[in-house]
Amino acid sequence: MSPESTGQNEHYLTVFRRGFRTWRGNRPFWAGLFTIVGGVPIAYFPYADLHLGNMTLAMSTTAGAGSLIIGVLLITLGLTMWFHHIVRVFAGVAAILLALISIPVANIGGFLIGFLLSMLGGALSISWAPGEPAEAEDPYRKGVAEEQPQAAPSEEAFHGAAVPQQPAAYDTAVDADGGGHRAG
Repeated sequence: MSPESTGQNEHYLTVFRRGFRTWRGNRPFWAGLFTIVGGVPIAYFPYADLHLGNMTLAMSTTAGAGSLIIGVLLITLGLTMWFHHIVRVFAGVAAILLALISIPVANIGGFLIGFLLSMLGGALSISWAPGEPAEAEDPYRKGVAEEQPQAAPSEEAFHGAAVPQQPAAYDTAVDADGGGHRAG
């Protein structure tokens, strides 16, 4: 073993951190996290009792079941963004719609905390795109000067590019057999 070899002597936390960073980079991690964290106050506040000194403030409403459903769906959509990132656009749109519905149903969207976090998570999910894989560096090209940019193409290269092509003249021989195809 050479002293430069890696992997064998690395601490398990370093290995876990690298693996988590790779996992996080392949999916809309922050979108899912904001959506999950936004769903928690929406589901929690209708069932919570806030204690302010000797006074207890109960936030229970008749729409408690609706708040619970919206909160659980937002948490599920956040997990979906993490583990099924193929449907990230659907999950983002659904998170935005549920956040909007939570305003009248769930105590002003979890006192605007859950609403804002869910809206941000949905928007991040819609706008996320998978990254391009990094190009491997060629060790033999190190020190070689970068290629010079090519000259701009001439005007003749674009001649007629924006002009739509005219359809070919109508061929009457096609309809000689009544429009039927040779195969049938």
